[in-house]
Amino acid sequence: MIGAPVDHELNLVMQSILTYASWSIAAIMLAMAIAKDKRDKSPFYSLLVLAGLVGAYAEPLYDVGMMLWFYTPGIWSHFTAFDIPQPNWTHSGYVILYSGTAMLLCERLRNGLGRDGLFRWFAIALAMSMAFEIIAIQGGAYEYWGPHAFRILEYPLVIGILEATQVIFYALIANLLREKAKSKRVLLSLFIIFPCTFFMVNFGMGSPMIIALHWPTSNPLLVQAATLISIGAALYSVWAVSTILPGKQASSSSQPAIA
Repeated sequence: MIGAPVDHELNLVMQSILTYASWSIAAIMLAMAIAKDKRDKSPFYSLLVLAGLVGAYAEPLYDVGMMLWFYTPGIWSHFTAFDIPQPNWTHSGYVILYSGTAMLLCERLRNGLGRDGLFRWFAIALAMSMAFEIIAIQGGAYEYWGPHAFRILEYPLVIGILEATQVIFYALIANLLREKAKSKRVLLSLFIIFPCTFFMVNFGMGSPMIIALHWPTSNPLLVQAATLISIGAALYSVWAVSTILPGKQASSSSQPAIA
């Protein structure tokens, strides 16, 4: 990829930390999902989490759009697409930041989460994304190499906002599916819903910023303006979907198991 830091040295210690730590956390989240499914006599949570794990195979599309490059020399990679080698911890990372977080949010939605609670979970998802990626970036695992605006320790803030928004949309749609599904087989559609919400938010709301990043005559002002539009679209969308929730936390109620 022209302009990408293809020869940048990879911090092998950080690669080990990301691999072993993230897969351990992902395994814990999957175990939590299985326990919830045993309680509810439904595969909903396990499928919800696994959809994110499988959905990480689409990461190369994201890398091209967002101008992300995983440092390559010495990388533990399981496949390459668009000439971008993929580290094997992307799958566990997707579980931690996206589908695993959505699992926790769906549990709250199940118990009547209100609008204020949704905003708190947006903030939690944003904080998790920022912490994970800043550690990885500062630790020498990868970088967003394009002319991104509004960086915090080399991490573009818009990335975290879009990622947190995607978690909100995935959880809300998944929760609606659980409430309305008449058959457990319908829950397999979570494997379709995850990439749809992922790219709907990141490539839909993020499209002004992505186009500005790849514009042949891009300049800082154009990128800043387009990035603000993408941030505004994401924040507005979270507010808009929050209006379908009760104003305050509703009383907890058990949901019937899907037949």
